[in-house]
Amino acid sequence: MDHEADYAAYVREAWGGLVRSAVFLGCSLHEAEDVAQTALVRCWTAWPSVVAADNRAAYVYRVLLNCLRDSKRRRWWGERPAEVLPEPTEPTRDAADDLATADAVHRALAGLSPPHRDVVVLRYFAGLSERETAEALGLPAGTVKSRLSRSLARLAADDHLTDLRPGPTPETADTADTADQTGGTR
Repeated sequence: MDHEADYAAYVREAWGGLVRSAVFLGCSLHEAEDVAQTALVRCWTAWPSVVAADNRAAYVYRVLLNCLRDSKRRRWWGERPAEVLPEPTEPTRDAADDLATADAVHRALAGLSPPHRDVVVLRYFAGLSERETAEALGLPAGTVKSRLSRSLARLAADDHLTDLRPGPTPETADTADTADQTGGTR
């Protein structure tokens, strides 16, 4: 396969994961798309090096992290006012639960230090192995493991993720109490 076709196939395969990872690293969706696109352009200019790398995914995610850090140094990432608001589109379904979940995850990840957040996002949201994560971050595998352990412990205790934990919720607890009092469910 020629370089151009190989690159195009890689972009189709990797695009969603790169954008998702950038969002979980603190970007808005639009900024994440910009960062992912910049990373892929940089990878295109060095495609022979990317192909020759021992781990292509780790190489590309390293470029993504560098692009993200470069863009945060250059730009202000706050709100940008607009004179005309865009027309709202009809939602195909109620996305409130998805938004609440995404917000909770974003808030919990924001509570981690950047090195810990990088490890969690690359390992669990980008789907890299511990070895690939270590390679992408330029760290020993043991450091990745210890950061993951500390990060997961902190996320497990994070109040933002309370509603996402398995177990009884206020709604199911009320139902269980009613069932106990009446000898069954209504």
